[in-house]
Amino acid sequence: MTPREADRAAAERLMNVSRETWARLDAYVALLDKWQATTNLVAPSTLEAVWTRHVADSAQIMTLAPAHATVWVDFGSGAGFPGLVVAALRPDIRVHLVESNGKKAAFLREAARAMGVEALVHGARAEAIAGSAVTSADVVSARALAPLADLVRLAAPLLKTGAVGLFPKGREAEAELTVTAKSWNVEASLHPSLTEPDARIVRIDRFLGPR
Repeated sequence: MTPREADRAAAERLMNVSRETWARLDAYVALLDKWQATTNLVAPSTLEAVWTRHVADSAQIMTLAPAHATVWVDFGSGAGFPGLVVAALRPDIRVHLVESNGKKAAFLREAARAMGVEALVHGARAEAIAGSAVTSADVVSARALAPLADLVRLAAPLLKTGAVGLFPKGREAEAELTVTAKSWNVEASLHPSLTEPDARIVRIDRFLGPR
């Protein structure tokens, strides 16, 4: 078994999903491998462990999303984590992928087609989308994009309409939440990561505005 095969097996133990979902994810990772040769989509050092480091890590936030969610907005989607993984797991959710980098936005469009999922790619910055092109959502997410306080600022137009914020963070999650609370009045909770022992997922449960 190759390291990549072992990594996929580890992801299978973390993700209880259908055969159809695995087919969508396999198509996604195959295209990611192809594009990575010419476009820097993920850190090269993480590619061998793409299934656990990126796919399973993204998939776990679904357990924190509202069951009724039908619209999901993912800021700074990059290579599609977590947005395209969300689309693969829940094809019934309309996923908006917001990515200002032209090459990455092109990858996202081709990946969505290859996976057969409905994901709308916005080739723009989050500031230009939240509250204008997209006026409401059930979930707002972002992974490895910016400090939490900045994410709350970017997501504010959607959070104030009732969207839940899901933001995977590292070991400094609690400290980032403390800093955020100085500028924003939010009700939030921290949840342990299944893939990184020291990491946390910040869930913005309620947004009450600026301090």
